[in-house]
Amino acid sequence: MSESIASFVVLSLRNALGVPSAKLPIDGTTFASYVFPPLVCSFVVALLAVTPHTRAIRIALWPPIAFLSLRAALSVDASLGRIERKNLDITLVASMLMFFAAARTLDWALPKGPLVRHLRPANSSRSTIMDTLDLVSNFRGHGWTWSGGLYIPRETRPTDRKTFVLCALLSAIAHSMIYGAIHRAILTLAPVGVGPIPQGSTIFDDSLPFLVRYLRSSIITTLAAWMMYTSLQMNYDSLTILSILLLGQEPVQWPPLFDAPWRATSLTDFWGRRWHQLLRRTFLFLGGYPLSRIFGRVGALVGAFLVSAIIHHFIAITLNSKIEIWWMLVGFGMMIPGILAERVFYRLTGKRVCGVLGWMWTMTWLILWSHLIIEGYARGGMFGCTNTVDSMLPVQISVDRLVADFDVWLHTIYCPFQPEFDGNGASRLRKAKGIISGLTGGEKTNF
Repeated sequence: MSESIASFVVLSLRNALGVPSAKLPIDGTTFASYVFPPLVCSFVVALLAVTPHTRAIRIALWPPIAFLSLRAALSVDASLGRIERKNLDITLVASMLMFFAAARTLDWALPKGPLVRHLRPANSSRSTIMDTLDLVSNFRGHGWTWSGGLYIPRETRPTDRKTFVLCALLSAIAHSMIYGAIHRAILTLAPVGVGPIPQGSTIFDDSLPFLVRYLRSSIITTLAAWMMYTSLQMNYDSLTILSILLLGQEPVQWPPLFDAPWRATSLTDFWGRRWHQLLRRTFLFLGGYPLSRIFGRVGALVGAFLVSAIIHHFIAITLNSKIEIWWMLVGFGMMIPGILAERVFYRLTGKRVCGVLGWMWTMTWLILWSHLIIEGYARGGMFGCTNTVDSMLPVQISVDRLVADFDVWLHTIYCPFQPEFDGNGASRLRKAKGIISGLTGGEKTNF
């Protein structure tokens, strides 16, 4: 009965939005019909947001923008039906439409007065159009009045334009290579389509003993975190270069995105300072601020991580609509008791969690509960999404061989009397052997 009601609601929503029964491949026509309208409307709201006495118009424009954004997200297939290109759906639908067009325009629509920019390029005068462009491209709100409490990492790069752009270019190249190597490593350890999850994978290998299984999954989880870090940094560097060269922006407008997250000595330090703050304002606006009015600081914490879990779940269902939300809810939700425990520790001892023990606590807690987040993405098939970096990677063969050798060693060293395992283990071992055999030109390989 409940499934029938849910199906009826979904069908009614699709009919009301004018969503086609099957997603349409992205082309000039679908872009103009579905993608372009919410983006244009978002730019208009951003323009009004820096203009006085426009609040009523901004609020009136938001419902159509939300309508158009949802319609585009449900109608457009940026991957052109190819599973290995589902990451394009994540980029186009999740980031540009649902998040950018709907969530941010609501934030811009509600303030009574105009948003004020206090950081501009040197020797430049106030320009409504340039302020609008900066607002649209400035996810953290750096240099704007609405980004109160935002932490900006200290700049360590040269600030003259040419050298700064060169540093950003070198960083983009380096991080793209690292990203490609890590992606190849994860794909070797958790091959898509091998095991019990069609069109997806899993970070857990049931053929291994408990401790070894979770050691292996912890390695994959850590690699996945580094993959996300390098991907975000690579894209941020690319946007930095384009904004400085094409929009005439200054290096000071593009401060560091991360602050060495691997050096975090507490969960508060990690999430509040060292990890990227691109979505900080959205998490607070949609969840943190509303719940803080009812439950205080704890409500702000719960609301922010709740919205984070929902947004990350939306990214996961872009890959696979059958992914359960609890992977993200529990994974991100368990950060809440961890941070609250740090607050209790401070109240009891008068000391903040820090130092070597703080680092060990932070990394252990992050890796432990990030298992669920990464497993959710793995089941959705994220690891199977290809990119141009993979094919350009100069050390691709070496990475595949090294990781495959390690995985085979891990299985054989702990299961010496069962070289061919049942279930997932057999499939994974054959996959690893196949990779090495292909790389060695079909020569016999002994394990």
